[in-house]
Amino acid sequence: MLALARLTAAALVVASVTGLAADAPPDRAFATARTVMGEHPEIWVGASIARGKHAVVVTGHAASTPPSLSTPGARAGAGLADVADSARRTVARVWGPVDAVILVPATDEQAEALASPSGVAGLAALADVDHVIVAPSGFGRLSPTGRRVVLAHELTHVATGAALSGDMPAWLVEGFADYVGYLGSGLTARAVAAELAAEVRSGTLPVALPGREAFRPGGPRLPQAYEEAWLACRYIADRYGEHALVALYREARRHGITTALVETLGTDLAELTAAWRGYLRRELA
Repeated sequence: MLALARLTAAALVVASVTGLAADAPPDRAFATARTVMGEHPEIWVGASIARGKHAVVVTGHAASTPPSLSTPGARAGAGLADVADSARRTVARVWGPVDAVILVPATDEQAEALASPSGVAGLAALADVDHVIVAPSGFGRLSPTGRRVVLAHELTHVATGAALSGDMPAWLVEGFADYVGYLGSGLTARAVAAELAAEVRSGTLPVALPGREAFRPGGPRLPQAYEEAWLACRYIADRYGEHALVALYREARRHGITTALVETLGTDLAELTAAWRGYLRRELA
C-alpha cells in the first residue's frame, strides 16, 4: 500500500508539466522521465517538470539550482531545459539524435540514490543509460558555459551508449564526450587543460593514453586524465576530421580499438600515442 501511494504521488507530479499542453501527445523523452521518476517516487514528491523543445527537466522540490537558475520550481527547470536543448543540438549534430532527460534532485544524497551503484562525489552530473543525473552542489558551482559543457558531455554518453560499453577504451569514451562538450565553448586548450599544461611546461609529458583506472573518482591525476583524453580526440579531429573521429568511435564499439584505428585512421595505438604526445607539446607548452 505504501508503494502504491508513492507511485500515485509521483504520477500526480508527472501530470503537471511546464511548456507541454495537457492534451499533447506523449513523446519518448517524457515517457522516459515518467519511468525514471517511478523508480524513486519519494524523491520527486512536489517536483516540477519543464519541457524544452527536445529536453525534459525534472527538478526536485527545493533543489539547489545554480545561481542564475535559482528561481523556484518550474522556472528553474525551464532555464535548465534551454541549456539542455542547446547541449542536445551539439550532440545531435556530431553524433545523431538523443533524448535529453535531465534529473535535478533536491540534494546530493538523492543524486547518490539515483546514481547507485555509481556515485556522484566530486561530480557535477552523471549519465545513466537513458538520462542524466545532476549533482546539485557540484552543478551549482559551474558557470553557464560549464553547465552547457557538462550537459553536452553527459548527453554524449547517453547518445553513444557509454553506460553499456564497458569494453571501450576510457580515453576514447571520455575524450569524445569532452570533445563534443567543448565544441563552441570558445575555450582554448590551455584554459581547458590547465593542470596538464602546467605539467607539460615543466617538461613532463604523459607516456600513454589514460586507462580506466585514471578516471576513478578521487584519483591523483583525475583532471589530467580527462584533459589527456580530450586532447587525444581533439587531435584526431584536427588531423583526420571530425567525421573520422566519429567513425573511429562507432568502429571501436563494433570491432575494438585496434581494428578501428587501422580501418578508420590507418594507424595503430603506438603511432597515435606518439602523435598525440607531439600535439600536447604544440598545444600546451
